[in-house]
Amino acid sequence: MFQSGDTVRSAPRQPQLDAGRHHRARLGFILMSTDLAAESDFFAMAPEGVAVHITRLKTDDYTTTETLSRHIDHMADAASRLQPDTRPDVISYSCTSGSIVIGEERIYREIRKGAPWATPMCLVTGVVDALHELNAQKIVVVTPYLDEINTAEAEFLLAKGFDLLDIQGLNLTTGIEFGRVTPDYWIEFAREIDRPDADAIFLSCGGIRSLEVAAEIERLTGKPVITSNQAQFWSCLRRAGVDDRIKGFGEIFQRPGTALQPTL
Repeated sequence: MFQSGDTVRSAPRQPQLDAGRHHRARLGFILMSTDLAAESDFFAMAPEGVAVHITRLKTDDYTTTETLSRHIDHMADAASRLQPDTRPDVISYSCTSGSIVIGEERIYREIRKGAPWATPMCLVTGVVDALHELNAQKIVVVTPYLDEINTAEAEFLLAKGFDLLDIQGLNLTTGIEFGRVTPDYWIEFAREIDRPDADAIFLSCGGIRSLEVAAEIERLTGKPVITSNQAQFWSCLRRAGVDDRIKGFGEIFQRPGTALQPTL
């Protein structure tokens, strides 16, 4: 019996160690502080044995090209705080519009500064990967964004070689509003903007609740649907060597990942 003043002396033991709960891969994500959707999405999609590590950037809850451009200031620091002792295989900046405004290469450089052991990624890289994997040339896009951001996104997609049949946004200004748009509304919006000649529908923004209805929109429209979080997570998994075919989150998860862009 232990009594006050005694010293604990543990008997020698040899604990049994294994590779840990997350022995297959570790994925790190840098989220906006206002994002209400991505964290839940990632944990819903994560296969057994794959870790999801999250950190957040302090961000203004007013989403414009000017406020998005400031995310880069703390990118390296955020990457350095993503489980440095376990060293994630991939670290991705999880903001569609911010990725476009800042630029992929600049984001990769900052992530490498903070976490040189990880493959750097950003959300729009995953989107482009997924669209290429699906051989989707002609696309339609729905967003929650202001039109200044929609215009920047349109120019980005054109520069990547896609034919943009239409892009429409809700002209919402805050990340909190983005996350409060109902999943059913994204079904309605996607069906409204769809065109017979579109190869795929892209629901743009990591902070919206579109993942949970991606498969339903595919069923209703008969064509592939890409959402920001779905495409990003799929690309990160494939880059980390995880090729699971996951059901319930859209056609892209049945694809092996042969069209991934280099980020190093």
